[in-house]
Amino acid sequence: MHETIELHIPSRLGSEKLAMEQAAEEAKKMGFSDDRIDDLKTAVSEACTNAIEHGNKSDEQTAVSVTLTPADSSLTVTVEDQGEWSEEEFQKAMQRKPTLKECPQGPIKNSRGWGVFLIRKLVNEVSFEQKESGGKKLTMIIHLTQ
Repeated sequence: MHETIELHIPSRLGSEKLAMEQAAEEAKKMGFSDDRIDDLKTAVSEACTNAIEHGNKSDEQTAVSVTLTPADSSLTVTVEDQGEWSEEEFQKAMQRKPTLKECPQGPIKNSRGWGVFLIRKLVNEVSFEQKESGGKKLTMIIHLTQ
């Protein structure tokens, strides 16, 4: 049986790669396919980037907590920030459904604002909650098979 892994990364862009690679390593040990691992890596990267930028406002003294909890046929990933999201900002991110029409220079050159949308498309279950201590907690569950 795999053990729960806890990471604390600084709120600095680029740090999300540490969580992304750790999640990929765990998923590989669990027997996830390469495609599912790619989905997981993207979802973890987006979740951590949102926590860094929107939650912790890129304050490098404030950590983002990432927990990986393996089960028989799925991996649960939680990403927690310590920041103060405005309810308006949070609801806007939750309801956003971006389209390619919004990216006149192409999706690669104008790819901001796709994080929550991508996460919802790439994992099997996702939930967000306001923590009593402040900040947000995102929980993602990805199954071995789609």
